[in-house]
Amino acid sequence: MSQELQIPVVDLQDLSSPRQDAQDRAAQALMEAFGHYGLVYIRNHGIDAEELEAFYDSFIEVTDRDQSEKETWSMPEIWFQRGWTPPNTEKAVVAGGQPDFKECFFIAPEPIDPIGALVYPQVYSENVWPNDADDFRETYMSIGHQLHEVGLSLLRGCARALDLKPFTFEERVYHGPHVTRALRYLPLTPDQVETGVLWGEEHTDFNLLTLLPGGRFLDPQMNYSPRPDDESGLYLRTRPTEEHPRGEMLQGRPPAGCIVAQVGQQLEILTGGRFLATPHVIKAPRATDYSRVSMAHFIHLHSQQLLFPLESCQTPEAIRAYSPPVLAGTYGTKTLVDIGLAPAEALTQLGYRHYDRLGSIRAQEDGTSQ
Repeated sequence: MSQELQIPVVDLQDLSSPRQDAQDRAAQALMEAFGHYGLVYIRNHGIDAEELEAFYDSFIEVTDRDQSEKETWSMPEIWFQRGWTPPNTEKAVVAGGQPDFKECFFIAPEPIDPIGALVYPQVYSENVWPNDADDFRETYMSIGHQLHEVGLSLLRGCARALDLKPFTFEERVYHGPHVTRALRYLPLTPDQVETGVLWGEEHTDFNLLTLLPGGRFLDPQMNYSPRPDDESGLYLRTRPTEEHPRGEMLQGRPPAGCIVAQVGQQLEILTGGRFLATPHVIKAPRATDYSRVSMAHFIHLHSQQLLFPLESCQTPEAIRAYSPPVLAGTYGTKTLVDIGLAPAEALTQLGYRHYDRLGSIRAQEDGTSQ
């Protein structure tokens, strides 16, 4: 059996089927997929391939615009959580300072929680859009919302796989800071090929669940094309075992018509490690002038949800591994600093910030006594 076919495939229709055996089949597949690979292939998801390609056409047009215009959509003050992220901005925690060779555009396809916007304004910001890009905006919002609905169905399936109440995970993500990101991986020059430049360094996503509808390679003439070599694209690392103590690196090639879902760190923590956050890497091709466009939708816990193993997953090992409990919003802020999107001073927001009040009073007292 080829390595691609080892990763289970879940039929989304099975999760909503009235038949018990269909739901059980899907739950069993999710248990194996998320427990060992951290990733699952999904069929009958409803994402239209033509609409997705139309979006990529509009995304390419937007990112082909002048640098000066793109900089007007770049929002470092909100940690690049909306609008355009320039190349060489984001880096993986284990990358040793090497940034990813890509540019991105972030949106929120779901309504913004007004309370979340007060508490965590950077990750609950309103969308930023280019001018004269109606098709880009409409298709982006549409696909982002569709991916979100697919993810909610999978979360109900995850609850069933773990013998939890049906909405255990879903109710924790309502009004969360969900984002959809379009990515454009940049072509390598001759002096960059086979020098270790990666489109995306190996990392795990810090959110709950990531949906990937599939990307497109572009040849030097900017036409959609097959991958330029057998080694470029997405790879994932499986759970370590006694036979493979460092896990196995598998190439992610979903069957025709399928999309991909990946476990994030938040889901690993809630399940006490029963589901595994997927280490994955995007390898650049060994050919010059090829690029790639793709999309990812990130489902997050609501920022005020507690991030700690659920009661049924609280083994002594899990408690030790995932302590202390922390709010998802605090966890997210720390991670955005770690990967270079938020400034280090954002961490000062995590503690008490009003010591100066007493200091001011003491200073006034000292001045009065003189």
